Amino acid sequence: MKGLLGIEAQVLIEGREWTRQQLERRLQAEADKIGAICPQSGLVLKYVQLREFSLMTTVGTVTVRAAYGYSTHMQRWVCPAREEWDLAPHERVSPQLQARLCYTATQTGSYQKAALLAAYWGTPVSDDLVHSQVQRVGLEADQQVVPAASTGEPKNEAPFSLAIMLDGWMARERGPQWAAPSDCQDAQRVAWHEVKSGVIYRLDHRAQTASGRGVLTQKTVVACPPGTDVVEFGATVQKEALRCGMARAQEVFVVVDGAVWLWSLIEDRFSGATQTLDFYHASERLWELAHYLHPNDAQDARCFVEPLLHQLRHGESSRVITRLEEILPKPSLHDDSADPQLQRQIQYFLNHRDHLDYQAVAERGAPIGSGAVESQCSQFQDRFKRTGQFWTRPGLSNLLALHVMAQNKTFAYLWN
Repeated sequence: MKGLLGIEAQVLIEGREWTRQQLERRLQAEADKIGAICPQSGLVLKYVQLREFSLMTTVGTVTVRAAYGYSTHMQRWVCPAREEWDLAPHERVSPQLQARLCYTATQTGSYQKAALLAAYWGTPVSDDLVHSQVQRVGLEADQQVVPAASTGEPKNEAPFSLAIMLDGWMARERGPQWAAPSDCQDAQRVAWHEVKSGVIYRLDHRAQTASGRGVLTQKTVVACPPGTDVVEFGATVQKEALRCGMARAQEVFVVVDGAVWLWSLIEDRFSGATQTLDFYHASERLWELAHYLHPNDAQDARCFVEPLLHQLRHGESSRVITRLEEILPKPSLHDDSADPQLQRQIQYFLNHRDHLDYQAVAERGAPIGSGAVESQCSQFQDRFKRTGQFWTRPGLSNLLALHVMAQNKTFAYLWN
């Protein structure tokens, strides 16, 4: 390389090597200072030897010579320097490099791309190494306890309200017969499972771009791997909502679609919140009903549904419910001879009659749609639902835990 490009590249290489040497010297000095003292008892180790070990770091590989001996207190062989630096047994990757690789893996489409990006910023690694670090750290992330926010009311805190949105998306896992031979018919090689997710944010953290598109300046993301039951997911969402200040909020708004498990969760964990059925899903169900009642006449279907949608959006949900109840005679609502599909469509709105006050909710500045969580689910799927991705449960769970911490800006706690 010639010119400015070449000069800059050469200086970067020289600076990187200088930094590597400085790091190696400081680590060696620290290892010498720690010596051969048991990290728990403070007693001198027995059968002490000096052993070299290497660490891959963000600036290259460093080699350290440290004491290694037997601790009668811990009843095992230990290297006090490695214990002091919180290095796992046989760990060969520094915490800083580990953090960079794991974060890069959450932001790229594959472990291979993460490895390519690492090589571009100066640390050539294999995708296998990236994968192994994600699995190791992901296990810790799943158990990581982020320090709780203050339980008292912060000084001079402005009044605020909280919005909670919940939904699920499907992940593609390897089925029970993933490795079945190609000639095996009806083999279940792929299994789809739901990832329960949520978004929590304060209403005053909403903003708009220059083009008018809504954005959230701050939010907290929740996602639990497949197999998580509703009770556990609800507890996780509630914990994060409390961390976001739910106990101090003037009002809490919960917006979800019509999934039965979501409403069961809300009644269990957020019964005192203002509960809203996502307006888009409500309008979808009204259109389904309209097309069912007028299967061969699109104009009649439109004439039926448009007044109802207007009433629904502008504070007249009771008129919508009354109109729907009129479609079936009241005695027929529980009559086995009634049209079951029509009855199901109408019963959907009867069940949600208390969740349709869209105008009042909008007037209080709260959302009537679950667009934030729909967007978040799309972001998750952009990483976890790419062409050719078929996850194992641990592989999905560990990367998902890291991805959530990266989204919530709590990633650094894993190495704190």
